[in-house]
Amino acid sequence: MTGVNSPTPRVALLTYSTKPRGGVVHTLNLAEAMARRGVDVTVWSLARGGDDGFFRAVDPAVRVRLVPFPDRENETITDRIVRSIDTLRAAFEPEEFDIVHAQDCISANAVGDCIRTIHHLDQFTTPVLVECHEKAVVAPYARICVSRAVAEEVRQGWGLDPTVIPNGVAHQRFADAASDSPPATDARRRWSEQLGDYVLAVGGIEPRKGSIDLLEAYAALRERHPDLTLVFAGGETLFDYRDYRAEFDRRRAALGIEPVVLGNVADNDLPSLVAACLTFAFPSVKEGFGLAAMEALAAGRPVVARDLPILREVFGDTVTYASTVPELATALEKSLEPDDDRRQAGQALSASLTWDDAARRHLEFYARHPQPARG
Repeated sequence: MTGVNSPTPRVALLTYSTKPRGGVVHTLNLAEAMARRGVDVTVWSLARGGDDGFFRAVDPAVRVRLVPFPDRENETITDRIVRSIDTLRAAFEPEEFDIVHAQDCISANAVGDCIRTIHHLDQFTTPVLVECHEKAVVAPYARICVSRAVAEEVRQGWGLDPTVIPNGVAHQRFADAASDSPPATDARRRWSEQLGDYVLAVGGIEPRKGSIDLLEAYAALRERHPDLTLVFAGGETLFDYRDYRAEFDRRRAALGIEPVVLGNVADNDLPSLVAACLTFAFPSVKEGFGLAAMEALAAGRPVVARDLPILREVFGDTVTYASTVPELATALEKSLEPDDDRRQAGQALSASLTWDDAARRHLEFYARHPQPARG
């Protein structure tokens, strides 16, 4: 075994999906930053639905191990999660690594002794999923959270004391998309020609993202700004939100609104989509950090966020907060007015959070928390 204190410890980072969800984005960026520091790092994931790779190209310095996970018709969410755990457990080879670091409940349940990053805490009612969630918090031998607010939830709920290591942000990638260079200007113009002036939300249509509240707020906003479009991008999850989506569609029809639902956007196109919006809506009711909103700040976009303690911790005064639908509508309208001081503060905040710093702090954490002896 190489050993975590050696120049090239062997690290396994495990995530549940190849799709562009926040935890997956975190995993890939962290792995690449570790590789830049000379770490031998492998990312493991389930390859759902026949995927043959992640949603974006991964630095060749990072090894990728994808475990086939074909879809099954009429499978319940509980059965799918249990099968996910069993499939990853059967494929994973822990003896190959000095550090095993799980990024979600599925991988933490699958791999045995591990470090766990708790990005946010979920709430389940199905006994099997409650047990999986509990085990994924309690069983790891060490824990990381990406914000103090989530770490405090863990302390209050379980008496455990996670270490806080904030996310990094691919600041330059989004700042470049907002620049005056001809390629960046052309990319933003293409989005504007397709969508007009738009409010953007990234993360799909689901309860945790507060999508229906945003729909209601946009309906009020549109009365005063009839040419403004509402755009939803992204969204892929294990959970079945068909009932929520049906309610979203019912409200959309009742309000006479036709938002643009883009689904997953190609990774190379996402920065220009963000940079071209007039304002970025982030009405989530639960978050662990808020990476998509931080990317919007990097692109110089105003952000309107749900008034949550975790988001106030991460974003401070760089975004506008709203709790209710009327407040959200008012804040979105106000954000259409330029605020250079807030824009500059947001860009400075996003630039201060780097993946290289996150990788350094993770490696220091690994050195303090070596993997227990196996067997």
